[in-house]
Amino acid sequence: MLPPNEPPQVGRKCTARAVGWLFGVAMAACGGPRVPPGPPPPLAAVRLGHFPTLTHAPGLVAHALSRAGEGVFERHLGPGVAVTWQVFQAGPSAMEAILTGALDATYVGPSPAYNAYARTQGDEVRVLAAAVTGGSALVVRRAAGITEPAQLRGRMVATPQLGNTQDVACRAFLQSLGLRVTLTGGDVRVVPIEAPSQLAMFQAGTLDAAWAVEPWVSRLLREGGGVVLHEEPHAVTTLLVARAAFVAAYPEAVVALRAAHRELLGICRDAAPRARELAARELQTLTGRPVAAELVASCWRRLSFGERIDAGTFARYLVDARAAGLLRQTPEPDRLVLPEPMEQPR
Repeated sequence: MLPPNEPPQVGRKCTARAVGWLFGVAMAACGGPRVPPGPPPPLAAVRLGHFPTLTHAPGLVAHALSRAGEGVFERHLGPGVAVTWQVFQAGPSAMEAILTGALDATYVGPSPAYNAYARTQGDEVRVLAAAVTGGSALVVRRAAGITEPAQLRGRMVATPQLGNTQDVACRAFLQSLGLRVTLTGGDVRVVPIEAPSQLAMFQAGTLDAAWAVEPWVSRLLREGGGVVLHEEPHAVTTLLVARAAFVAAYPEAVVALRAAHRELLGICRDAAPRARELAARELQTLTGRPVAAELVASCWRRLSFGERIDAGTFARYLVDARAAGLLRQTPEPDRLVLPEPMEQPR
């Protein structure tokens, strides 16, 4: 169940009208949806989303600051534009909210973002920026005696959800080793199991391996007797994406979203102690359970924060998802990543 939206927060205005106009031109040039004739209604609110995981640290930090009346998105969007938050447990539900118009922008993994893009033939989803790389790993239970990936043959490996970013990465990795992996079986059974259940099964000795994201990687290590067998520290874990119609209608707001996102990445990267405290506080608020500072610090070491998207990110994902049999429609991602309107100051 999703937590209720937060009360609107209002900050001071930071506009960029000329940049916004150029941004609209860029949208038209890259084949985005047409803005209806006449000006759109004034922007009164922006609806944002994130997950309750540390790989969504910029969203956690932003949400915590919104609660404290110090909202970063609010300040960049300016007075008169409210910001509300929704928290999702998985990428498909977040992207469904985007596609139905119930959400304007969200932090989400590459796999759900591309799946939604493919479902709509490239018309409804735009990636504004990268957010987090790393923070995921293949963890095995130490007592299972697995010391190399080939020993996963005949075992079950858990992923958070069928078709999500970690599921695709897991299947691609196993197939790269020559192991046969299908949707229902193969040499290794890849099974969707929610993260809390993964930990419980590690502790009970009924699950030997899981491809997880932080904070669950660290929890499997600390509480489940796990060890890391494989990780991909340079793989993009989290993006900031938006509704294409919102992007086309409110280009100035998109400039503001990107600027706020850039500031949040700077907080996560350059003011890590404060960012960790804010993220832990928000996780505790969302889950109702305390989050240990040392756990968050352990997770943070696996996370890297940056907005730039490597040109091969989605090309590699397409190869992996096609090989795993998880994509039927595979339009080229040429319209997926929204170009910057002009060079932004760093």
